[in-house]
Amino acid sequence: MINTPGNIKVLAFDVFGTVVDWRSSVIAAGEQLSKSTGLNVDWAAFADAWRGVYRPNLNRVLNGELPWTKLDDLHRMSLEEMLTRFKIEGLSDDEITHFNGVWHRLKPWPDSVPGLKRLKARFTITTLSNGNISLLTNMAKHSGLPWDCILSAENVRRYKPDPTVYRLVPELFDLKHEQVVMVAAHEHDLQAAQKHGLRTAFVHRPLEHGPGKASEVPPAGRYDIVAKDFLDLADQLGV
Repeated sequence: MINTPGNIKVLAFDVFGTVVDWRSSVIAAGEQLSKSTGLNVDWAAFADAWRGVYRPNLNRVLNGELPWTKLDDLHRMSLEEMLTRFKIEGLSDDEITHFNGVWHRLKPWPDSVPGLKRLKARFTITTLSNGNISLLTNMAKHSGLPWDCILSAENVRRYKPDPTVYRLVPELFDLKHEQVVMVAAHEHDLQAAQKHGLRTAFVHRPLEHGPGKASEVPPAGRYDIVAKDFLDLADQLGV
């Protein structure tokens, strides 16, 4: 727990999995597609496979195999790969484009909006996501996410864990790195943030990857805060 939050100015949030439930949202979109097209697909397996190529594709950009490519376009590339892998045929380009846009329409976890509104009362709250700016903006409008600011890896045309992404918030807000808290449900994100001087808050999202696949709660002391959800995070920050 951060015992003296008075010097904290900005909370920077990872989004996919931390703020929004990508998996059930993709499954629901797939099930809706099945209703309109008659497809018979294991949409849970599809969602997991689609998300499974997320990090490898980001790495292809980071290592120079691909030029800078925004996440919407990486999602479209990987969606077409998934359609082939799952032997899904007959979809129109409009149907594929709409389905790819599910990442703009992800639903928040139940505590996300009320928790963010509480945190916003004291702190500046911003995204710090690999999602592109239009994606994050559309998602916020769709789900009522009350961001003060939307910052993205697209701002620096590099993906996390590149250090330029983590430096973005303190540089743009003219703050010391320790005045920014990175909030995420993923330890690799928090550990990268720590390396670059940001404070860290782990938020547990046990259902991100579906029932029975919960990540472990890290031990006390590994991060500045370990919270069960955004409401608990607000409690711990005295909001």
